[in-house]
Amino acid sequence: VQLQASGGGLVQAGGSLRLSCVVSGGAMSTYGMGWFRQAEGKEREFVTTISQNSDKSQYAESVKGRFAISRDNAENTVWLQMNSLKPEDTAVYYCAAGAPSNASEWYDFWGQGTLVTVSS
Repeated sequence: VQLQASGGGLVQAGGSLRLSCVVSGGAMSTYGMGWFRQAEGKEREFVTTISQNSDKSQYAESVKGRFAISRDNAENTVWLQMNSLKPEDTAVYYCAAGAPSNASEWYDFWGQGTLVTVSS
């Protein structure tokens, strides 16, 4: 299973970005999907996760109300809509496939990451 994340870039504070993650080599419908991020010099942290049939989702407190995760199993794609971005959201964002959890160890497959930079 391979994951390809895209959509990162440079945005001003208060702006929006939409990240995409395409899953290939396996049926995304069998996996919970998650987004994690890692800022320079910091450990990777949980952002959000969504269950296989989209009935459950969970967000980190730092992004709750600003970010939204969604998925389309027919397109093997998961998205992360990021609104009201802050400089502290600057990080490399990773998508992951596995059991829907806020813990990285429950994920079996990881994308390569896409860089989001929020300027003040």
